[in-house]
Amino acid sequence: MRIHLLLSFILFVFFSKNIVRAEVPPVANTCIGCHGPSGISTSPTWPNLAGQKEAYLIKALKDFKNGNRKDPLMSPMVTALSEADILTVAKYFSSLNSTPQNDQPTATSR
Repeated sequence: MRIHLLLSFILFVFFSKNIVRAEVPPVANTCIGCHGPSGISTSPTWPNLAGQKEAYLIKALKDFKNGNRKDPLMSPMVTALSEADILTVAKYFSSLNSTPQNDQPTATSR
């Protein structure tokens, strides 16, 4: 009986990592085009956001928005973000696992 429970627990943990995923907040839908819904970029051009520190993401987004940091693609993307939007996006991507799952392509796995 103990082995059955232990095996059930192990199988649950193993398979649940792919089942339980944070829902993408609507404000982050623009971000996932380049950075992926799991925060793992499919191109070496764009950085992975998954697992980045929330404070870092907030600062980076604010710097793009106010012009302290410039990028021809990112700067226009953040102009319409409110303070609340920036916090939501940063919280979402910082909460994600920074290790790609088997079903998540990366630039180096192609």
